[in-house]
Amino acid sequence: MKILLTSIGTRGDMEPILAIGEILREHNHDIICLFPEQFRSMAEESGFRFASLGFDFLNLLNSDDGKAALGGSGGGFKKLLAYIRLASKYSNINKEMLEKERAIIEAEQPDRIIHNGKVIYPIIWGRKHPGKTILNGPIPYVAHPVKNHAHVAFNGNYGAFLNKLTYKLANFGLIKTVMKSVKTLKLKDGITQRDIAHALESNKTIYTVSPALFTRPDYWPEQAKVLGYHERDKTLSWKSDAALENFIAKHPKILFITFGSMTNPAPEKKTTVILDILQRNNIPAIINTSSGGLQQPAGFDSEHIHFVSSIPYEKILPKMYAIMHHGGSGTTHMAMKYGCASLIIPHIIDQFMWNDLLSKKGAGPKGPSISKVNTATLESKILDLWTNPWYKSKAEELALEMSKEDFSEEVYEFVTES
Repeated sequence: MKILLTSIGTRGDMEPILAIGEILREHNHDIICLFPEQFRSMAEESGFRFASLGFDFLNLLNSDDGKAALGGSGGGFKKLLAYIRLASKYSNINKEMLEKERAIIEAEQPDRIIHNGKVIYPIIWGRKHPGKTILNGPIPYVAHPVKNHAHVAFNGNYGAFLNKLTYKLANFGLIKTVMKSVKTLKLKDGITQRDIAHALESNKTIYTVSPALFTRPDYWPEQAKVLGYHERDKTLSWKSDAALENFIAKHPKILFITFGSMTNPAPEKKTTVILDILQRNNIPAIINTSSGGLQQPAGFDSEHIHFVSSIPYEKILPKMYAIMHHGGSGTTHMAMKYGCASLIIPHIIDQFMWNDLLSKKGAGPKGPSISKVNTATLESKILDLWTNPWYKSKAEELALEMSKEDFSEEVYEFVTES
């Protein structure tokens, strides 16, 4: 088959779809990736063909307004203004991406499309190609209602009736977005809201979520599956260095800190707060600066702190006691896979859900949001994470559960079956 993978967002939105692509490639299918240009190398490293959605979406997220909206501080009004400006700038970028999605999908005519929830054209295309579009959901509480939890955008449990209503509201908003896209693309084939609603209800969904973290409700429709967490091989071009190896050998208990692809308007300030806490309490830590949400200062205690700019989590996490991170789905799963006690500093929507979920599972304390990070809010949380053995024990229990999961064959059959 020719199978097109398409996703919009940050790196965490690409990884789960690329992992599915690698499962499909093992069966010799032709894989095409339709991503923002910044992720070309990721697709090509996996041996896939690549088609570009351009640079503009990621550039917008990394702009001052993007940083303020997605990880900002300074009060709700400042954040609201940033969201408004971001939405205004996004309109033209979204139109260009929609046109590229249509052009490439119609030119390739794939046998299957696997997409994340931010990519709209596959929903429209799926109306004429029933059974050929598959939504990938790396987080629960999105497309299919759960009685004891609201939609991820609302986060929480408001009772079965109100919870169900939040999914209806989110679905209504999605249908309106799709219909607006139909208008933008000037499609003339009589697509109605009812058509889109039917497509959303009937299309397949793969939740790439570990059952150890989220159990599939038995009242879900057959076309919605929870098929475990999958990761691709990301170590092909990475090599460790002597300084890192020496640091790990010197400290038997280390905290790993990363904000992944998340940025914020004050990375130096956030890093200084964290460093002050670590140094005052003699906590050895490896800090990943990655996309710039954390920054290496000119002077720091190199005896207890080691900075890296990029590192595969599957290489470092098995050697770590605990992790403090942003709460992306992939990082959350990897933290649990390798039995690391976890403190989440959520930046955006779904990360608040993972923060709640892991704290309820007992794998770590509930962390403050990035906009509220200061010494008063963070120090007690880090000390709790570091000194309470319960969190490490629960994380290791979850790691044992996850080690028994293998859904690769189920993923392959679900995608390719007629």
